[in-house]
Formats: sequence, C-alpha cells, structure tokens
Amino acid sequence: MADKLPPTILIAEDEPHIVESLTFLFEQKGYSVLTASDGADTLRVLRSRRPDLVILDVMMHHHTGFDVLRILRSEPAIAATKVLMLTAKGQNAERRLAQDLGADAFVAKPFSNRELVATAEALLQTKTRPATS
Repeated sequence: MADKLPPTILIAEDEPHIVESLTFLFEQKGYSVLTASDGADTLRVLRSRRPDLVILDVMMHHHTGFDVLRILRSEPAIAATKVLMLTAKGQNAERRLAQDLGADAFVAKPFSNRELVATAEALLQTKTRPATS
C-alpha cells in the first residue's frame, strides 16, 4: 500500500527570514513546502506544482498578493487552491478585499506561529474549495 503524500504548502513571501522560519515550522509539522519570493514566481509555482494551500503575502513585487489571488481564482486549473492571505496590514478594507477576491482566511502580521499553523491546518482539513464561476 502506498503512503499518502503530505499536503504541500506554498509560502509566497518576499521577506527571506519569514520564508525561512515558516518553511522550518511547516516542515517540522510534516508538510511539504514550496516557496516563491514574488508574485510572478508564485503564479509559476501554482501552475506547475499545484499546492494544497498557499500562504500568500499581500505586499510582493511583480504582482501583489491581491493580484495573484485574482488571477488564481480566474484560472480553472488552480482556482480551487486554498489561500491564506498574510499581511502586515490588518485593516478591515484589506480583509474585505481578500474575502471579495476569494481568500479562504486572512492572518495579519505580526502573527503567532500557533495561530498561523492552526489556520493553515483548518483549511487543509476542509473539503475542496467549491469551484468559482
């Protein structure tokens, strides 16, 4: 019997120290981790590797996290990917925009590792995201 592969998380973040710490954190929890450092790289990884969850920073180069989310939700092959938005700005307007664009969850920086992991794990345990129209 084949072992089930661990869920794959794409960490799309432009701050190397955050990428490093989140990679370590999620790998220690048994997840497979991919990384992307800007919006264009995030879209490339999404299209080629199809992760189970994207932890998507809002402020990135070559497409903001909002731009990436808008594009992701418009492409049928990747539209069902679960997205946890991560930002330094916890403003209500950003939360509303993230929800309107189809984010599954939103965590503001600074965040606790416990909160981030709990939110990510809750998303990974839910059934597949419904297709968007």
